[in-house]
Amino acid sequence: MRKQRDFDAELKALEDKARELKTRKVQQLGDLVIATGADQLSADELAGALVAIAETKDTAKREAWAKRGVTFFESGSRRTAPASGSNRRSPPAQPGGTQSPPIGSGSQ
Repeated sequence: MRKQRDFDAELKALEDKARELKTRKVQQLGDLVIATGADQLSADELAGALVAIAETKDTAKREAWAKRGVTFFESGSRRTAPASGSNRRSPPAQPGGTQSPPIGSGSQ
């Protein structure tokens, strides 16, 4: 006879995993802000810059920002941010499947 599945326990485990992933993503984004020095900006400035970046459709700008981000990570010139045990060159995927260019980089 088959063992009955405990759907409530499985759902709770999935919710816990989703919460853990969200917490890790927030931590990594905070680490990125600190590593780039963007923590010196006011919350309004940082939010405005992120909104402008997210709205940018110019592929050339986005590619330039991405190249600058790669250079930043490869140079090791980052500020010391708390290690989260993850690969910082691969930020978490954004819900839409695209990734935003790095903060504070690029041609405006």
